[in-house]
Amino acid sequence: MGKTIVITGAGDGLGRALARRFARDGDTVVLLGRTLAKVEAVAAELGAPAVAIACDVANPDSVRTAFAEVARRYPRIDVLINNAGVYWPFTLPEATDQLVQDIVGINLSGPIFCAREALPLLRGGGLVINVTSESSVLKTPMLWLYAATKHAVELMSDMWARELEAEGVRVTVVRAGQMFDETKTGAPWPIEVSMRFGAAAAQVGINLREKGTSHYNSVTDAFRAILDMPADMHLNLVSINGRKP
Repeated sequence: MGKTIVITGAGDGLGRALARRFARDGDTVVLLGRTLAKVEAVAAELGAPAVAIACDVANPDSVRTAFAEVARRYPRIDVLINNAGVYWPFTLPEATDQLVQDIVGINLSGPIFCAREALPLLRGGGLVINVTSESSVLKTPMLWLYAATKHAVELMSDMWARELEAEGVRVTVVRAGQMFDETKTGAPWPIEVSMRFGAAAAQVGINLREKGTSHYNSVTDAFRAILDMPADMHLNLVSINGRKP
């Protein structure tokens, strides 16, 4: 019997790849995204029973509204994948109010808001997967706030797993390395930022050009395996990285 899976940040990247994979496997996917048109396009591509719902994970009211709609459609869900995330390299003097609020709001507050609202639908056998990053341990320069939010999510997830065990809810962290697909043509920031970022990383011995990179579609295999683990098994942390080119 197929699972009902809610995915945040499902309009592109890993979220879209996961939605495609699970829909192909016969699961029901609920696509959440800040830009409704993007998740609607993915849902239209997948066809029924895939559904798209607008959700800004950094906004608690938006999350409440989105999960009220999820609850209206489904009496329970099997999996919540907190995938939505943003990253931008900058130094402390460059930390604008908006950058700080966006990164903390989406990467850290978002998983909290979504898991809180999803919990009534997950009780009795559900699974929360929190997607983090190799940056949580790599300490790449200029990504200190992104890394801090991901590190916090990992600590938080470990404590949630203990707290929610009595509710029958498991919590797994997927710590992922660099990923791409054919639509990802480069970094989302200006070239001068990329150059400074690369130079800063090189100074501490991190060569970004030589780091392993995986395709989003390859990464979905790991998520499939996690979802299909027997009920008496629990994975706390799964770390996946691409091979070097």
